[in-house]
Amino acid sequence: MPLPREAVLLRIFIGESDRWGHQPLYEAIVLKARELHLAGATVLRGPMGFGQSSRLHTAKILRLSADLPLVIEIVDRPEKIQSFLPVLEPMLAGGLLTLEKVTVIEPRAGRAAESARPEPGPFEA
Repeated sequence: MPLPREAVLLRIFIGESDRWGHQPLYEAIVLKARELHLAGATVLRGPMGFGQSSRLHTAKILRLSADLPLVIEIVDRPEKIQSFLPVLEPMLAGGLLTLEKVTVIEPRAGRAAESARPEPGPFEA
């Protein structure tokens, strides 16, 4: 089912070293979102950040951090995101969650996409 034009973006801010059982927390969250058929999820890794503790997490060359900041973004219908929040609660010992209304724009396939494709080269079929 396609997303409505008006949807909700859930952002989850955690650390790369956070765990859920025997797996990375970000992986557990994305797999649970997929299992519950949410529209989509992406994990973004940040080179630097800090949270409530003000402890700086960085990926500087001389200090390789194993706890870089991660942001998980999940977009879906408001009711599906709301039903996902109680599933997340036991998984999160810390971190931060934010919700915002978003407008979904799905690219249309068709003539514009066709004209944007490069012509095949001499060795391509």
